[in-house]
Amino acid sequence: MNRMEEVVAFINSLDGYSGYVQFSHRIIDKTKDVFIDKSPKINNENGFIYESHFCNGKESISIKQINDGWILSKTDISSIEQEDIITYLSDIKDFNYKIKMAQIWQSEPDELCEGMYVKKLKKVVFVGFEKEKK
Repeated sequence: MNRMEEVVAFINSLDGYSGYVQFSHRIIDKTKDVFIDKSPKINNENGFIYESHFCNGKESISIKQINDGWILSKTDISSIEQEDIITYLSDIKDFNYKIKMAQIWQSEPDELCEGMYVKKLKKVVFVGFEKEKK
């Protein structure tokens, strides 16, 4: 994607996805940048979208600003094992959710292990939010 308007239109088309958007010029505002149990709807702003992450339980979408454009990455998460999901506390003020990320592993032959297959971490993707227990 090459233009901010394209990124905003794509995000606003994500029906049934939860996630968040981080703009370049301000901190995340939980009332307009975080979407839990509702489809994302954002406005074009003075800054640009630095990164955003969305998930619908089957697919994880990551959008990251690189140089003069944005990289869109889609990952199938329908077969993620529960032990590969990690939760993190959020930096968002007064936010009662943890962020869930999944580790994507792939078995590959490893020359340092005499060609035996070993699992190697390929990427970490957003898979949703988890309500904090109090």
